[in-house]
Amino acid sequence: MKAGSALVLAADPGAAGRRAVSEALVPLGDSPPSFAVLFASGHFLGTAEALAAAVAGEIGQVPLIGCVAEAVAGGSREVESEPAVSLWLAADLGPVETFAMEFVRTPSGGAFGGYRFEQAAGIRLLLCDPFTFPVGDLLTHLNQQVPGATVMGGMASGGLELRQSRLFLDGRVISHGAVGASLPQAEVHALVAQGCRPVGNPYTTTSANGNVIFELGGRPPLDRLRDLAAELPTRDRELLADGVHLGMVIDEYQAEPGQGDFLIRGVAGIDPESGAIAVGDEVTVGQTVQFHVRDAGSADEDLRRTLEREAAVLGTRRAAGALLFTCNGRGSRLFAEPDHDAGLLAEVLGKIPVAGFFCAGELGPVGGQNFLHAYTASIALFPGTAT
Repeated sequence: MKAGSALVLAADPGAAGRRAVSEALVPLGDSPPSFAVLFASGHFLGTAEALAAAVAGEIGQVPLIGCVAEAVAGGSREVESEPAVSLWLAADLGPVETFAMEFVRTPSGGAFGGYRFEQAAGIRLLLCDPFTFPVGDLLTHLNQQVPGATVMGGMASGGLELRQSRLFLDGRVISHGAVGASLPQAEVHALVAQGCRPVGNPYTTTSANGNVIFELGGRPPLDRLRDLAAELPTRDRELLADGVHLGMVIDEYQAEPGQGDFLIRGVAGIDPESGAIAVGDEVTVGQTVQFHVRDAGSADEDLRRTLEREAAVLGTRRAAGALLFTCNGRGSRLFAEPDHDAGLLAEVLGKIPVAGFFCAGELGPVGGQNFLHAYTASIALFPGTAT
């Protein structure tokens, strides 16, 4: 496959859209684009329709998905405060089906409509409105009913209230639900870097109900946490005070799980009386867990290791392009230097066509199952030919 991308720093939707298409087409040469992904900064909330029309006017009936976001990425750059449009075009991907989904509430709970995940083949890209589309419930259903299905993408972060999200679907703009694309024949490598590091010892969950843990190794989790804090060096103890995270081992048969072997979830609450803790996912008795801390160094190490492992997998093949879904809690809010995630991707895998956005939640597989993450960099990488 071939890919091209463009990052345009301009506020005028017509000019930005036309220029983005013109620049992104160049690397494709004579190959016509068969798929487009469009991300725009929050400056375009009020002009999203004009931007979509400008892009569609240049590329015609090419399948397209995208969204307005708090910030966008393109190439090796991340633009967090200026008006920016990031466009990614691909050719020779095979068939592409774009779709819209919605969640309809019913007396028994609710139902998803608009697209049916019938086959596990290929990858689905999904961009969601965080106010009207409970994507976590959808991913749980897919993990149980469509094993092997891979979903990547993120939650739109451009709107701060209900009906303020702007999702792009072909030439239209949608303010609710989700938009997606099915790429059944495209080769896509799913990379997920969660950016946390384990501290202390792993424990077996000995008492739990739903997302509340009552005992870790026969003792209240709060007691375990206090013991851990007393043993940690000063810097790690400060990180623990800034926010406690819990890692749930993905493969219980792994002898010594380390960084990257856990599904990371935040600790949502602590009961000082019982010592129980609530986390952002269900935990089962017998499950191995370990406390984690998050900082810029851990996040850099995790993403670097993930990309270097992918470079080894590619071998003599080059990466043809990538889509980057990074948390809006990363960027300058986490790292001292700008352009961290996009820049590291370029450093390790080369200056390939990249488009991305800062998400209010990232979608990506861990341990063969799909999850909604936070503070994560999720990358859909498209391999190219051998060099």
